[in-house]
Amino acid sequence: MSDTQAQQDGTVRGSTAGGARKGRAMAITVLVLRIVFGLFFVFASALPKLIAHPSATEGFDKIGLGDWFMYLTGILELAGGIALLIPLLSGLAAFSLVALLICAFGITVTVFDGENAASPLLFAIPIAVIAWHQRHTVPELFTRLRSALGR
Repeated sequence: MSDTQAQQDGTVRGSTAGGARKGRAMAITVLVLRIVFGLFFVFASALPKLIAHPSATEGFDKIGLGDWFMYLTGILELAGGIALLIPLLSGLAAFSLVALLICAFGITVTVFDGENAASPLLFAIPIAVIAWHQRHTVPELFTRLRSALGR
């Protein structure tokens, strides 16, 4: 079993049983975070934007970039939320969602005068934990893509 496979299924090689238990607990924690935030981004964040729910359109009208920006944001959140649920894609998804949340923070500060500005940053913290823990999946993903493309 490769190290990547071991990390994905939650087992960790260690010299002590305590170290293995800590590693397994962290893997389970990250799995729960991936599921919770994956579902959050799909249903609570992307869906209102994609169906143009008034709760989403009001904010995006104030941004002033038009409906295309709301739909683009919804599509990015939907893709990121789904990808968080797929082990091989979860690292890249988490890195991308952190970037999206940093942009959301910037917009919140500049357009909305800082109202609820902490929210994107608070969401970015657990997503960054996922990104860090799943960082090994990013090179593996690109290796598989290169292999599939015959390079």
